[in-house]
Amino acid sequence: MLKFITSRFRAFGFAFKGLADLFLNHEPIWVHLAAIFVALGTAWYLEFPAWKWAMFVICIGFTITTEALNTAIEYVVDLVSPDYHELAGKAKDVAAAGVLVSAVTAFVVYAVLVWEAVSRG
Repeated sequence: MLKFITSRFRAFGFAFKGLADLFLNHEPIWVHLAAIFVALGTAWYLEFPAWKWAMFVICIGFTITTEALNTAIEYVVDLVSPDYHELAGKAKDVAAAGVLVSAVTAFVVYAVLVWEAVSRG
């Protein structure tokens, strides 16, 4: 049992190492973080109820997750195909499209939540 617990802690360590790499070495994440902080301020100012905060947190997690997966795909593609290859480029483009879809989806959800809060007065 101790071995299992130790391996779980080690796995968390790897996850935090990956998160640190994402935030320290992948500049596009900073665009997302800037948008998140602006949105957090707006949500706080508009006094979002708990259900809106939940939706908001889901959208943030969704976007950060897709950015992390995109970064992982970029790392693997760069490893296995250091020279240009059309399929490597397509893999990176499709992964980036996933980030775009998640970010646009999060923005639309955020806009609807803000619109509802502002329109109710």
